[in-house]
Amino acid sequence: MKRRKRGLIALALAIFIAAVAGCSTIDYYTQSIHGHFAMLRAARPIADVVADPAVAEALKQRLQRAQRIRAFASEQLALPDNGSYRSYADLQRPFVVWNVFAAPELSLDLKQWCYPVVGCAVYRGYFDRAAAEQTAQQLRAEGFEVNVAGVPAYSTLGWFDDPLLNTFIGGSEGQLAGLIFHELAHQVVFVSGDTTFNESFATAVEREGVRRWLAEQGDDASRTANADFAQRRREFLNLLLRYRGSLAENYRSQQPDDAKRQRKQQLFANLKDDYARLRETWGGFAGYDRFFAQELNNAHLASIAAYNDLVPAFDALLAHAGGDFTRFYDEVRQLAAMSKERREAALRGMLAQR
Repeated sequence: MKRRKRGLIALALAIFIAAVAGCSTIDYYTQSIHGHFAMLRAARPIADVVADPAVAEALKQRLQRAQRIRAFASEQLALPDNGSYRSYADLQRPFVVWNVFAAPELSLDLKQWCYPVVGCAVYRGYFDRAAAEQTAQQLRAEGFEVNVAGVPAYSTLGWFDDPLLNTFIGGSEGQLAGLIFHELAHQVVFVSGDTTFNESFATAVEREGVRRWLAEQGDDASRTANADFAQRRREFLNLLLRYRGSLAENYRSQQPDDAKRQRKQQLFANLKDDYARLRETWGGFAGYDRFFAQELNNAHLASIAAYNDLVPAFDALLAHAGGDFTRFYDEVRQLAAMSKERREAALRGMLAQR
């Protein structure tokens, strides 16, 4: 009850700020508040869902497995022991929100939006896809390149008890565990206005958490499947980051803008060709085909990097803490208290020492 009250205060603050900011902002916060509470209203305690004869047995087993993952998160990874992920909601749609990312034509610097409580972020989230696409169209009209990405889960940072959702309950064992660990990590440390720090930290917790969960609770098949998935993900991300670096170099160059545009087109064409060759080594795995079927632009590559840039530095920090998550979180909190510049310099320094 106390956490819900704090959440209501935060949302009331959002409404007040929207009211003094203008009509379009009011509309945005209205859909955010409505969408969030609709999700909470749809949530049912896991015990009630499992006891419901109308619920498929496969879903019941999955939810029970999720509860064991949830217990592991607090007992073995020192993640918060609260009401999050102890209820379930079927939203009747494939994603809980759609995030809009935008970048200029000749830059990888993502546009930022600022919000009450959580500060600034490099995306704008919508519970309704049509609303996200409308914002995307407006941004394109302003000259931005845009990426609209479906998101299976998000964290309320401990203000509310976040439920398990149909949007991610059906993933593999490793994916389900990783998402729970990732979103709970945001409740441990979250720095207002630093998306790369927040997401890289949570991703590091997610990956090590999944490794430990599968080592203790998984079977050979799940461990092999997760290892294969992780390897393909690394290769996918390395490919994107390599081309992101080439694009950044192109945009920093002293070439005329028309030359930069030509080089940009060539790089995106080369990226798709290189993906096709990489895919041939994956034995038929097509998990990233949908990503490459889009007309890729700066917003796609910039948003990928925002979620992964500092993960190796957090991996190094966890190793420095002897693999102890409590010590690791204490060190991350110390970084969070620094200025953004000092924080990033410290993490980059850890990378240089590896």
